Order: sequence, then structure tokens, then C-alpha cells
Amino acid sequence: MKRLIINADDFGLTSGVNQAIVELHGHGKLTSTTLMASASATEKAIEQALGTPTLGVGCHVVLIDGSPITPVELLPCLAAAKDLSPTLGSFLVRAYSGRATGRNITQDIETEASAQISKLQRSGLHLTHIDTHKHTHMFPAVLRPVLRAARAAGIRAIRNPYELAWSVHATPGAQWLRRTQVQLLRTLQSSFRRIVTEEGFVTTDGAIGVLATGTLDSATIASLLNAIPDGTWELVTHPGYNDTALAKVRTRLLASREIEYQALKNASISQGIELIHFGQLHKASHS
Repeated sequence: MKRLIINADDFGLTSGVNQAIVELHGHGKLTSTTLMASASATEKAIEQALGTPTLGVGCHVVLIDGSPITPVELLPCLAAAKDLSPTLGSFLVRAYSGRATGRNITQDIETEASAQISKLQRSGLHLTHIDTHKHTHMFPAVLRPVLRAARAAGIRAIRNPYELAWSVHATPGAQWLRRTQVQLLRTLQSSFRRIVTEEGFVTTDGAIGVLATGTLDSATIASLLNAIPDGTWELVTHPGYNDTALAKVRTRLLASREIEYQALKNASISQGIELIHFGQLHKASHS
């Protein structure tokens, strides 16, 4: 059986991103989203999520390229000045080498992830799952503290960020460098699955659309959906309206967000594919 979660990242980033996500769910083309706890349009996203109970909502844990919720003086290894590390590279240096503070960065990761999850739950949201901005939880040093934070909050589902060979082959137009990155990162998949199982979490068989981030158009979605095998998969998307608010955000995904929005809106989803969200994942894994 084929099951698919269609998830939109970055809920709360801007009002235009929020609007696109809610509209796509209304069109039946999006089942899930992950909400940023500290972004310019977070409060509006919370309001919209509470008013859309059929939309699965998780926490998009931000550990890089953003501002923490926790006071920075309590995050000596994770935050610099007022912000988190601006790039994945600088974050990984901190995660694996640490700083001369006598404190491991994993404590800071768990503290900040807990704060972000708690903020959304206190608003009244029932969170279905977690994932992380830029997929930082694919690294074991990040995964374990993020899982501890989620488990303490009663969450037991997490994104599997790894894209398998069938999906890579079904993704036209991706750049060679990004293909290489996706293939290299897949070497971490076995440790990811082991840790997730040890910690008692559920996840999907894999992600699709990660390789196509920034190039996800109608042709790519059609190719992926035509190739999808039996199992439970997550289509990772970043739709939105390219408005003045988005132009002020530091992101490489500008014009591509409207392309993704239109591609998802016009997507033809086979009746042989069951659409679910992460809140239904535990049931799907036992059926």
C-alpha cells in the first residue's frame, strides 16, 4: 500500500507562506506542516492552525539560521551574540568540536528544542511530529537531544530526512552537487533508523522532494508520484507567495516557493495513494 504525507516546511515564516499552506490544505493537496516557533508570522500561523484542525502540525525545530527562544546566555555552545549559527557548517563545527565552556552542545540543543516545542503546545496546538530546519537532525549529535525534547513533550514521530535511490532517479533537473550531497548524507541513514527505534519513535520509509528543494515543479512532482512504491513516504515541500515579506528573509527559496505552490495545487494524486499526516503514522506503521 502507498501512503503519502505531503508536508510544507516553514509555517510561520511569513504571512504569504502561511496563506499558501492553508490554501493548499483546503485544496486537498497538503496534509501536514511544520511550524517555526520564533518567526515573523508565527502567531498568525498558530491562529490559522488552531482554526484548521484537519491539518497535521508539527514543530519545525530551528537550530541554525534564526533566533532562539531560550535566552542566549543559557545556550553558550549553540548561540552566538543574539542568534544561532548562520550556516550548517558553522553549526556542525560547534556540534562536534564544542567550545571551551565545559558544557556539551547537546544540552543546549535539547534546551532550545524543548523551548520551541513548549511554546507551540502552550498555544493549544496538538503537535503531530517534529523535524528540523535544514534537516540538522540527520546528524546523530543533534538527533538524540531533539528526540529527548520531543519525547518529554509527548511527541513520538519524526521526519526521516533521507531520500532513497528510487526517488533520486525520479527527480529530473537536480544539480550534480546537490545529488552528491544527498547521496553522501544517506550514509547516516542506518544510524538514524537505529537511534529512532531505540528511542521509541516512528518515522516514514523515507523523504521525497529533498533533492528537488528549490526546483520542485509540476514535472518533478508528477515524476515522483508516478514512481512511488509501496510504503509510507513524506513529500517535503516549501510553498509560499513571493511577497515583500519573503524578500526580507534570508533564504535561497524565493521564486521557487510560488512554483511549488502552483505545482502542488495542480498535482494529480492517484487514488492508489492514501494521503495521511504524521498523527496517523503510528496507525499506518501497524496496518
